[in-house]
Amino acid sequence: MQLLEFEKPIAELEREVEKLRAKAASQNIDMSADIASMEAKLAETRRSIYENLTPWQRVQIARHTQRPFMLDYIAHAFTDFCELHGDRHIGDDHSMPGGFARIGGRRVVVLGHQKGRNTKENLHRNFGSAHPEGYRKAMRLMKLAEKFGLPVIALIDTPGAYPGIGAEERNIAEAIAYNLREMMLLKVPVIAIVLGEGGSGGALGIGVADRVLMMENAYYSVISPEGCAAILWKHRKHAPDAAEAMKLAAPDLLKLGLIDGVITEPHGGAHHDHAGTAAALQSAILANLHDLAKLSTEQLLDARYAKFRAFGEWEGK
Repeated sequence: MQLLEFEKPIAELEREVEKLRAKAASQNIDMSADIASMEAKLAETRRSIYENLTPWQRVQIARHTQRPFMLDYIAHAFTDFCELHGDRHIGDDHSMPGGFARIGGRRVVVLGHQKGRNTKENLHRNFGSAHPEGYRKAMRLMKLAEKFGLPVIALIDTPGAYPGIGAEERNIAEAIAYNLREMMLLKVPVIAIVLGEGGSGGALGIGVADRVLMMENAYYSVISPEGCAAILWKHRKHAPDAAEAMKLAAPDLLKLGLIDGVITEPHGGAHHDHAGTAAALQSAILANLHDLAKLSTEQLLDARYAKFRAFGEWEGK
């Protein structure tokens, strides 16, 4: 498994524990006291590191290659998933799968960004960076959800929309802008969850929702820490400083009122327990669907409008 830099003290203690166990077994001696002491030290180190993560460390966890992706959550938290393809204009976009599904027995339309775990998968999924046709497909599915009165679940996990020449030629800015407007007007409940990376307009293009939730170790930002560092400090090495300054981690965004809730992950990140994390996500979605179902269509639209109009603070003389 991929080992992050700040996790190396934990890995070293784990190796020490294994050495003590192997020594006790091979020499048939009682080393239970030493093993217990080392395990206690390991537990305390884990607690100290994972309960005091910096924003930059959370960014690293959000990008972990073994972290559950959109289709992993669908496999664990949803049933009866029926994927639909194509935007009815250009073609299909494999970085933005979506379709009908059930969650807790309730029918929904679920869509989102999908990354790959290796080079072949990443090329197929375009590293989770959607083309214009991905956003147009997403809106087609949302309109379908509205037609049948089904809630929309948007699972966000992208470093940003694809910035290539072809995407610009097919007007990716317009595709995202159209989604922002139309999502504000959807007459069905919309829940968006940032699973890992929530990068710029690529994330916001499916992020206008009645409830915006984040996984505990996800981030949501207008620009990547590296991009911000390159602009402000003229060097990517200042990415940790940028991550701290931008307040892009879930706890900071919840405090600022920009998201509605944080979904707890296992110690060390969601990649340590896919099924358990998916169960927590499922519970959060069902709880929010239950609350949103109490609102009339007019109340839903008014509350959504008021939610986004309330964003932002400023000071004036």
